[in-house]
Amino acid sequence: MRHFMGIKDSEFVRGNIPMTKNEVRILALAKARIAPDDIIIDVGAGTGSLSIEAALLANKGRVYSIEREEEGVCLIKENAARFEVSNLEAIAGVAPEALSDLPQANVVFIGGSGGNLEQIIQAGDKLLKPNGRMIITAVTVETLYNALQIMQNKDNYEINAFCVQISRINQIASYNMLQALNPINIIACNKGGLYA
Repeated sequence: MRHFMGIKDSEFVRGNIPMTKNEVRILALAKARIAPDDIIIDVGAGTGSLSIEAALLANKGRVYSIEREEEGVCLIKENAARFEVSNLEAIAGVAPEALSDLPQANVVFIGGSGGNLEQIIQAGDKLLKPNGRMIITAVTVETLYNALQIMQNKDNYEINAFCVQISRINQIASYNMLQALNPINIIACNKGGLYA
């Protein structure tokens, strides 16, 4: 069955762990250009919302979903069961150490670094196949700056970075109001090639 990106946020079990919102997931997944047989690594997976959608797109591939918080790992497993995803492995651990036994990948998502951004990027780079895609999401300006500095110092990546500011229209009584979500920076990096 073909999967179309954009599962509603409300369909995921969330708990107290941050979740990549629907609109941001769609953009990150689009930049990742996931093929059905891709191997994908998701670092700082949170609730697993991005991992779940990646696994549905790569239904003949495999997703390794890394999360350091025990609650997050439980949520990833619960969400995988909810969406009947069998090609996802939730890994409890801290990156970059948690990446050490993983296979070569077509896509690496970095959504949380716990202060280890440079080491995680370096470990992800070693695992990323030629023409692979590394997608980094950054909430803070510092993470954006550091990610750009690290990636721009590599001569084998094409970088496409942008900031996303999403506002949802919510009805309040008889009025429609814009409710802003936090801005998110997306740094999409293609190893050894150009973004189309």
